[in-house]
Amino acid sequence: MRLHHTALGAEDVARVARFYETFFGLTEITRHDDEDGELRSVWLDMAGTILMVERTTKPPRDETLEVDRGHFLIVFEVDEAQRSRLEDTLIAAGHAIDARTGYTSYTRDPEGNRVGFSTYPT
Repeated sequence: MRLHHTALGAEDVARVARFYETFFGLTEITRHDDEDGELRSVWLDMAGTILMVERTTKPPRDETLEVDRGHFLIVFEVDEAQRSRLEDTLIAAGHAIDARTGYTSYTRDPEGNRVGFSTYPT
């Protein structure tokens, strides 16, 4: 088995999808509108797994740096050079690096979802 998809709720679907396209190189597979013609979701390809960015009107969860129940983090695999460049690119675009370990850097997408990029050997 492999992971088919994961989903993120977002108030501004287009903005969140653009973040993952711009910084993590994901490509759009499809988008869906609701019955009123408003953007409901954007599906992005994550190397064969789908990241579904789905519109929600619910308030954001309290995202801390602690492990919590339920989904709390997406981490992308990078090499050392990519990690360094990505940190610099995110910082230049106004996205802070929340934390770093020996292998992984952490930031937030535009709606506060925690995202990391890691050189940890697989």
